[in-house]
Amino acid sequence: MTMVFEQMDLYGHEQIVFGRDDSVGLKCIIAIHDTTLGPALGGTRFWNYESEEAALYDVLRLSRGMTYKNAACGLANGGGKAVIWGDPKKLKSREFWHAYGRIVDGLNGNFITAEDVNTNTQDIAYIHEVTNCITGTEELSGNPSPYTARGTWRGMKAGAKVKFGSDSLKNRVIMVQGLGNVGYGVAELAHSEGAILKVYDINEEAVKRAVKELGAVSIPAEEVISTECDIFAPCALGAVLNIKNVHDLKCKLVCGCANNVLVDAETGEELQKLGILYAPDYIVNAGGVLNCGAEISEEGYNKERVIELVDRIYDTTLEIFEIAEKNGVTTYEAAETFAEAILAKGKK
Repeated sequence: MTMVFEQMDLYGHEQIVFGRDDSVGLKCIIAIHDTTLGPALGGTRFWNYESEEAALYDVLRLSRGMTYKNAACGLANGGGKAVIWGDPKKLKSREFWHAYGRIVDGLNGNFITAEDVNTNTQDIAYIHEVTNCITGTEELSGNPSPYTARGTWRGMKAGAKVKFGSDSLKNRVIMVQGLGNVGYGVAELAHSEGAILKVYDINEEAVKRAVKELGAVSIPAEEVISTECDIFAPCALGAVLNIKNVHDLKCKLVCGCANNVLVDAETGEELQKLGILYAPDYIVNAGGVLNCGAEISEEGYNKERVIELVDRIYDTTLEIFEIAEKNGVTTYEAAETFAEAILAKGKK
């Protein structure tokens, strides 16, 4: 049995809200990790988890990651996340999202949400009908996926510069794990530079599309981590790499848009020992939250400004690599140090 307060202590959370509405089949968990810099901002993920414990574990790690992501990319927002437990294909309806929106609204502006895995701008529109505590609306910032993909691509180029001596991805072999909206976007941007793509997704149609449109090679699930490549790009769900399976990697750089790619800090240490450069996920995948954050900023939404901020992920990623090199720590630790310094200033 999961002890909730022990988990809150472990990750440092301020608040966890469990919500339900039996009339529409809603079961959700909203985790507010830290509001030092402002109201918690994070997406709503809809996933059919194996258990309540799995849902709680995911939302705790994701919300903590949002605190660090939002701080590192300069947003005036804290970190939070929501997960909905169930089958999105069976449960989604306008009434369903109204029920969820009322729970979000009950937090009185302490949590602002946006789309995430298995949620979209139409879902956000339904939520918006009952609460203003949302961002990523179609009429303003819209779908954040292209910006997440762009930021990940920029971070990947920064990693290539450090590891290969050039930020060009031409002829670089990239294993893209996950071809959702963001993963496919990363693949497209890499392809536009002349990268050689290997791909995997549980959705066979997405794989067929990548093979047809991008000239990609389909890789079976059991060979994804061990396939020969220059860059491994995890772009699906998190906790992909652990202290054991990193030894199966045959790449020089890990850079993808998935959240919480590494199971723990020890995995980062093991990557470093193996000579594999890790581009911290919440540094490179911040493009989407930058786009959403701009919609609720004091300055208001400006697309050109957002693109400029997203492109700066290249420079931030290089800065993380420099901090790691200077201090003799892993890039995982360097990213945390970078974000924690910003949080510390906010607490003064």
